[in-house]
Amino acid sequence: MAIARFPTIVLDCPDPAVLAAFYGAMLEWPAEVSDDWAEVRADYGQSLCFQKVESYAPPVWPSQDRPQQMHLDVVVDDLDGAEAAVIGLGAVKHDHQPGSAFRVFLDPAGHPFCLCTS
Repeated sequence: MAIARFPTIVLDCPDPAVLAAFYGAMLEWPAEVSDDWAEVRADYGQSLCFQKVESYAPPVWPSQDRPQQMHLDVVVDDLDGAEAAVIGLGAVKHDHQPGSAFRVFLDPAGHPFCLCTS
């Protein structure tokens, strides 16, 4: 028996409202925002949370000087369409693209995430 149904991922960031707006729009999940915390949640319960860290320093990917520690893989049907959509939401496509079935982006706080076809 599982202890919990869904793990909650919490990302450190300088502005939780900005990341909640970004991921909420990308995933089409509603956002709840307070001063130092924000959350986006799917209808079925999965969520992403964002906590404010005053001295936040984004990861430097692919370098290990400030490692990514974790990243999100978001499965999409159309890489080109999804790329245009996340860039429109404020993501930046990273210069280093190590594969062809996925693309690496940075969210508005600098966290790496991938759009994947499977």
